[in-house]
Amino acid sequence: MTEDAHSDKGRPLIGKLVVIGLGLIGGSLAAGLRRRGVCRETIGIVRRAEAGRKALELGVVDRVVASLDAVAPELGQGDVIFVAVPTLAVESVLSDVRRQVSSDVTVTDGASVKGSIKAAVESVYGEMPPQVVLGHPIAGSERSGVTASNPDLYEQHRVILTPLPDTGAAHLERVRGMWQAVGAEVLDMSVEEHDQVLGATSHLPHAIAYSLVDTLAEDIGNPNIFRYAAGGFRDFTRIASSDPVMWHDIMKANRTAVLDSLDLFIDNLTRLRSAIDREDGEYLLGVFTRAKTARDHFTNILAKRAFVPAMTTGKIDYLLQPGGSVTGTIRVPGDKSVSHRSIMLGSLAEGITEVEGFLEGEDALATLQAFRDMGVVIEGPSEGRVKIHGVGLRGLKAPKKPLYIGNSGTTIRLMSGILAGQAFDSEISGDVSLAKRPMDRVANPLREMGAVVEAAEGGRPPLKIKGGQVLKGIDYQLPMASAQVKSCVLLAGLYAEGTTRVTEPAPTRDHTERMLTGFGYPVTKEGAVSELTGGGELKGTKIEVPADISSATFFMVAASIAPGSDLTLTHVGINPTRVGVINILKAMGADLTLSNERTVGGEPVADIRVRHAQLKGIHIPEDQVPLAIDEFPALFVAAACAEGETVLTGAEELRVKESDRIQAMADGLSTLGIDAKPTPDGIVIQGGSMGGGEVVTHHDHRIAMAFAIAALRASQPIRVLDATNVATSFPTFVELAKQTGISLEVIDR
Repeated sequence: MTEDAHSDKGRPLIGKLVVIGLGLIGGSLAAGLRRRGVCRETIGIVRRAEAGRKALELGVVDRVVASLDAVAPELGQGDVIFVAVPTLAVESVLSDVRRQVSSDVTVTDGASVKGSIKAAVESVYGEMPPQVVLGHPIAGSERSGVTASNPDLYEQHRVILTPLPDTGAAHLERVRGMWQAVGAEVLDMSVEEHDQVLGATSHLPHAIAYSLVDTLAEDIGNPNIFRYAAGGFRDFTRIASSDPVMWHDIMKANRTAVLDSLDLFIDNLTRLRSAIDREDGEYLLGVFTRAKTARDHFTNILAKRAFVPAMTTGKIDYLLQPGGSVTGTIRVPGDKSVSHRSIMLGSLAEGITEVEGFLEGEDALATLQAFRDMGVVIEGPSEGRVKIHGVGLRGLKAPKKPLYIGNSGTTIRLMSGILAGQAFDSEISGDVSLAKRPMDRVANPLREMGAVVEAAEGGRPPLKIKGGQVLKGIDYQLPMASAQVKSCVLLAGLYAEGTTRVTEPAPTRDHTERMLTGFGYPVTKEGAVSELTGGGELKGTKIEVPADISSATFFMVAASIAPGSDLTLTHVGINPTRVGVINILKAMGADLTLSNERTVGGEPVADIRVRHAQLKGIHIPEDQVPLAIDEFPALFVAAACAEGETVLTGAEELRVKESDRIQAMADGLSTLGIDAKPTPDGIVIQGGSMGGGEVVTHHDHRIAMAFAIAALRASQPIRVLDATNVATSFPTFVELAKQTGISLEVIDR
């Protein structure tokens, strides 16, 4: 017996369980609870003697009776009745329950439609009594009857409960505990949402499967149809072997939702037929690509995997052993900033854009999916290759749901500029970390241009952008250096009347300007001012994404601080607006050399060799801060290993990244024994000896990777708590860390 199966006093969770309808669903629940010792007694109500004999023989229940009146007098508080009969028979069963059973007994069901069951309960009782808990286990097979009972059927399957305002709390928790005891994940949902969702995801596929098999069997009349049917046909039509009576009832009970789903499917199928008829390859590719992506993502969800297979949906920690060195030659993944922009501008271009070296991390994939949701056909990614079928500046389509972009601040800020110029309304949301990040810095200049942008409290996501606005070019002075804000305004300028001009107080990365030029859109760049005129056109092109210098930074610092290290990083992007980390490390005394410098797709790249050297503390020049804004978590580790004091000022931007990176790094370094004092716009770090301990990442991927490399100079193990979000920017970090010599173990928790 598991602890979950019992109350805190050691008694079974349920007294007597009475199952009315010992088929697959009811029999499996009874068998699962009986095996786990969750009930004092399991009782099946079975009309056919043979079925009752089988139930006892198979150990599904302890006892069988022919009718409810045979057991009703025994039932009281703590007992549960589970109604598992066909949907249209539930009302009759409930009439018997009301007439014979005490209000202390918990009554629940397993019907696939909840609206009709709610109506049946209200018809019988005249209200929704507290003892009734409506539920639906999302599990089953094409088999039916008591012989199909499987005590493990509900392991790692979902059960939906649809509690109502009058549902009794004790009854609800009893039902919830019952399902959890057989290994199910229990979710709550409204009755209306349940029937709509199940109508689309379960009832519609069954209707299609039944219709397809019926069509082939009756209308085509070719005996070889089934004889030579391949695996795909067998897999898809398997559910047409389900109980016809049960599905007859479900279709009638959930008529409205099923009809809505069928109408949508028929409409899409008609468009698909038309595309095949006119040989519209672009439309076909779009349908098949979107469907494949959606199905792959669905498979990952079912398997409880993240969109990036190397990571997990649950939290993971890093356990690092102290010491070691890093050696060899590696290429880190593609630049995230360039990957984001390649999808955005490729989607807005006329014609096809081919991308090599695309970063297949969660942030960049979120951007890719958002543009798929707006009707763009995107092939891949496959080994870093992506093919984008651009729709032009005015070709995006209204998404059918809010655009979810996870943890990607780049996506939400840049895409806000693009969406401000569209004819349709849109909404962008993200995860819990993104929901804390300020968005007024992009919303305010967009409003100056004529956009209508609404944010949540405190100017934070989600953002709602009203379409159909006439944008005007503006002359915008950035209040603080930010490539994301600059890019947002310039991208909105593509849709604006007149010229849009952005002046920045200090240099920031210029990937947007470079890439717009590469797509054939004129951009003027003079000193601190970037400007463009709306109304132009982007042309599809080829892009080779350089290796991300932000990702390379962790290994550059690792090689610098670990004695005996000699590491070469190839094809690293050395855009002049991104080389702050190189300049800062060299100023600290790093042994760092660049070779094989060249230009690829408008972006300068080089191979970087780094060997161990004793670093010294410096006062980091403020003009280098915008050029290294994402690299400071790793640079703080370098400072902790340097001789003397390192001082950073003018970096208040770090307080509003995925986390407050100044405070998070100061706290973590202090845990490891380093004197690190945060200031409003920076930090003061005294180099010293690092011990070990547990550090908190605050859901920030760069904090996690920074403390992973810190272990190279630690004297004790370091455990990095919650490193799950590393997948957002560097999905192969663990693999490359181990390859170069870092002792890193991934711990699931």
